[in-house]
Amino acid sequence: MVESILVKKNCSVKIKITVKSLISVGLVALAVALPQLVHLALGSAGGVQWLPMYLPVLIGGCILGIGWGVGIGLAAPVVSFLITLGTGNPMPAAARLPFMMAELAVFAVVSGLFAKKINANAWLAFPAVLLAQVGGRAVFMLLAVVFQSVTPFSPALIWSQIQAGLLGMVLQAVVVPFAVMGLKLLLNRDVKND
Repeated sequence: MVESILVKKNCSVKIKITVKSLISVGLVALAVALPQLVHLALGSAGGVQWLPMYLPVLIGGCILGIGWGVGIGLAAPVVSFLITLGTGNPMPAAARLPFMMAELAVFAVVSGLFAKKINANAWLAFPAVLLAQVGGRAVFMLLAVVFQSVTPFSPALIWSQIQAGLLGMVLQAVVVPFAVMGLKLLLNRDVKND
């Protein structure tokens, strides 16, 4: 979606990369800040229930596509971990970090696959987000099964976390597509005014 707006504005490659980089940094910052706010307001259980880091990654995939979305999905948990490491309570926990990176990368790939279609029909953000959520959670479960002998995550624990996060996922399945549609309207209006 962002790419097509930049093309309509006849932006140079340098401008395109700058704009996408700034959006990506903003989304990573949001993916770091939202969990902190949720944990501050609702405690550690709030993160498992509302899954705040997922929201910016899903938006990134939908509006920037696979490549930039995956960058956001991989960077967000690492940046959050590094920033919170000094507190003695890193988020996500070190054992969860690679799993979360894989899960968020899948979110970005699946939602990013829809980015060009979303540009043509913003309503496609709904299936993009739903399929990304299912795919990402399935990969997390699969990784838990494969690596259960070397990690503290059993399939039963991951399944309970998936169930605990259903409300957050449902909320994001509504909020993210409407946010993407709103951004599309805003950006297209801006292009028409040029």
